[in-house]
Amino acid sequence: MKKIILFVMLAVAGVTASNAQSAKKATTKAAKVQGAGMVFENETIDYGTIAHNADGNRQFVFVNNGTKPLIITNTQGSCGCTVPTTPKEPIAPGAKGIIGVKYATDRVGAFTKTVTVTSNAEGQPTKTLTIKGTVLPDPVKS
Repeated sequence: MKKIILFVMLAVAGVTASNAQSAKKATTKAAKVQGAGMVFENETIDYGTIAHNADGNRQFVFVNNGTKPLIITNTQGSCGCTVPTTPKEPIAPGAKGIIGVKYATDRVGAFTKTVTVTSNAEGQPTKTLTIKGTVLPDPVKS
């Protein structure tokens, strides 16, 4: 009898512990806005630690959460080493868009740079996005 009670108590404790550790998915849905809207999946891209002259291309993905087409009029990198690409066509309500960014990975060391996005988004005509990481030097050849 003691073994059965002990088994039941362990089973209940195990189920309780496993449920407590399960991560709940955050379902944060961007509220609709009147006019054009722009909500990014991530406002910061971390390149991590990358090799010298590695591929520096990354993408900021966003959704137009508004009721009117989103028009991006300009994207500007904080220096010449950060080159963004802008969607040419308006982004329809509910549609996804991509702002590409290329960092010049020929520059060794840690970096943090920004890309400023100018658009007709309601309430945020400019948005600042960030890229960061570290470019390693070439390995020393013996």
